[in-house]
Amino acid sequence: MFLKIKNIPKVSWSSDKPLNLKPKVSSFFFLCLGLTLFGLGEGLLIVSLSGASPWSVLAQGISIKSGLSVGFITFIISVSVLIFWIPLNQKPGVGTILNALIVAFMIDVCIKYFPSPDSYLYQILLGAIAVLIVGLGGAIYLVANLGAGPRDGLMVGLQIKTNLPIAVVRATLEITVVCIGWYLGGTVGIGTLIFAFGIGPCVALGLYLVNKIFN
Repeated sequence: MFLKIKNIPKVSWSSDKPLNLKPKVSSFFFLCLGLTLFGLGEGLLIVSLSGASPWSVLAQGISIKSGLSVGFITFIISVSVLIFWIPLNQKPGVGTILNALIVAFMIDVCIKYFPSPDSYLYQILLGAIAVLIVGLGGAIYLVANLGAGPRDGLMVGLQIKTNLPIAVVRATLEITVVCIGWYLGGTVGIGTLIFAFGIGPCVALGLYLVNKIFN
């Protein structure tokens, strides 16, 4: 059952180590493919108008309380999460850098070229599809093993420390973050809740499919 998956699987195109400056072509290809899908999903969630992601809600909440910009708070949160990598023994790689670049690019592409649905029902549907795409993309780029983004690295590190299923660890993280953000005044929508409760199972499903197809 994919909800019980605890480890990031290794396949033929996985890198031997995250900090690899000369990765295999296949590792780099799947890293970029996964991050492109990841960014597409993040962008579609924004375009859906069904609600921001939990970490954006947290940034918004802290921004309201501190008076600092959402963008600056988002940066501070990312740096803070990276600091937590140290006790969790997580190592950055080229994927950590490309995560920020490719995801940001895909979000801009989505906002520019994808229209927002007029119907509230279609907004929710697009939000759910976006979460599925984020989960699949996240799984593909994590299996490439060339370095995770800040939040995914935190998820992997906590999973190793707790030995809990990845779906449980990710869902707990996202639900905790959205609750704190909402308490601080951040805006929560249906899409936010779909992301918070659904991203863990979606990442686990993506890992299951990648392992099933390539092993």
